[in-house]
Amino acid sequence: MVDSQIRSEHVIVIGAGIAGIATAIRLAIKGYKVDVYEANSVPGGKLTEFTNLGFRFDAGPSLFTMPQYVDELFRLANKDPQDYFRYKKLEVVCQYFFEDSTNLTAWSDPDKLAKEFELKTSDTKESITRFLKNSSKIYTITHHVFLEKSLHKLSTYFNWSTMKSLLSFLDIDPFRTMNKANESYFQDSKTRRFFNRYATYNGSNPYSAPATLNIIPHLEQHFGAYFPENGMYSISSSLVRLAEELGVHFHYNAKVDEILLEDKKVKGIRVTDKSIYAPYVISNMDVWFTYNQLLKGVKKPEKILKQERSSSALIFYWGINKAFPLLDLHNIFFSEDYEKEFSAIWNQQTIYNDPTVYVNISSKYCPTDAPIDAENWFVMINVPANTGQDWDGLIAAARTHIIEKLSRILKVDIGSLIVSENVLDPRTIESNTFSYQGSLYGTSSNGKFAAFLRHPNFSSSIDGLYFVGGSVHPGGGIPLALLSAKIIDDSFSTCQ
Repeated sequence: MVDSQIRSEHVIVIGAGIAGIATAIRLAIKGYKVDVYEANSVPGGKLTEFTNLGFRFDAGPSLFTMPQYVDELFRLANKDPQDYFRYKKLEVVCQYFFEDSTNLTAWSDPDKLAKEFELKTSDTKESITRFLKNSSKIYTITHHVFLEKSLHKLSTYFNWSTMKSLLSFLDIDPFRTMNKANESYFQDSKTRRFFNRYATYNGSNPYSAPATLNIIPHLEQHFGAYFPENGMYSISSSLVRLAEELGVHFHYNAKVDEILLEDKKVKGIRVTDKSIYAPYVISNMDVWFTYNQLLKGVKKPEKILKQERSSSALIFYWGINKAFPLLDLHNIFFSEDYEKEFSAIWNQQTIYNDPTVYVNISSKYCPTDAPIDAENWFVMINVPANTGQDWDGLIAAARTHIIEKLSRILKVDIGSLIVSENVLDPRTIESNTFSYQGSLYGTSSNGKFAAFLRHPNFSSSIDGLYFVGGSVHPGGGIPLALLSAKIIDDSFSTCQ
């Protein structure tokens, strides 16, 4: 069965992850006919939802920052974002808990945050202010080059703004590790752990990753953290609604088997026994799977595909039969030895016996996400990518350690309060979302020049083939996924 008509303005997007949806919207606005093929029955990629025994859970990303990149998509379509998608800025970004009973509140207000550290650690508010000022400087130098443009096109480098950034290269602190830089700012272990944790936002190791990643606190502290009114999945659902209004056609349960090529040009895709022809294909699939499953007889970029993967996650979705006023939307329970935890993940490829535990409770802001006097706990720890570990054994041990830790700090038997449970581990992350080895953010950012070594957003050898999402530049996470769509947009002219 063959659809033989080729339309010059036709674009096929493989994968309805957040980057694929955003790309479809941008190109539909430019006048392209866009079809999105998704292997699963629902859109969103990692950004999906499910319910269990009256508890609703966002299955994937739980922190929402830089909402302007979502709003931008509606405004490009001449729509009012609030007609589709609403969110609230958080006054408290996160609650942090330590074994010595310290509870540190991460206020969104920088002055209140600095005073909180001075009150509860041995560091001064001036040291916090100085650090945040440096984080802002790194953002100012890098964002318009490293985040918003392709690093693999010469045109990126031949303009004055890029030249200014390159002249300030040393100011982004690329030659120290994140931890070394943070040791120079802070003397208290609690403060260091707080700021080292931002490396996990793109699945990296603060003891190896460059201090350039100290840009991340600015993204959260300056732009703020937010909660979507109907949970994180409303990001996906609202953008799909916009895309469909713009004429984008989503095909679900439609796993793409091959990207069709002819004379080093894209010809279309094959889905089961059907060939669909188009001159442009954009893969929102992990580049490892794109090359190894969809591109037949094409030379693979072996060095890129062999790069170290980002960390993965082990998530327990617990229905908790109790309300905890002490907890907020975002909560972190720190390991006492952060360096040993990261060494276990990265050097031993295993899970530390005292992991840092993240607990997200969306029912704090959306009460219908849990029954009355109960809470929906999204409980996550950072774990290595899947390289064949005994995950069943690791999961059982980690569950015990997590429950012991939370029970100890919260002074209540958490295990007895769990009334529903679902589990997501690196194996299921890989199988559900085609993320190689279950890595959440493609390749790691542990190397000094990792940003330059990511796969580009286009193919240099196949005309009409493009890539978006967490495994390509600029990386993973909701804001970066949306920026990868923006970079693709710049490669397409408006249809006449």
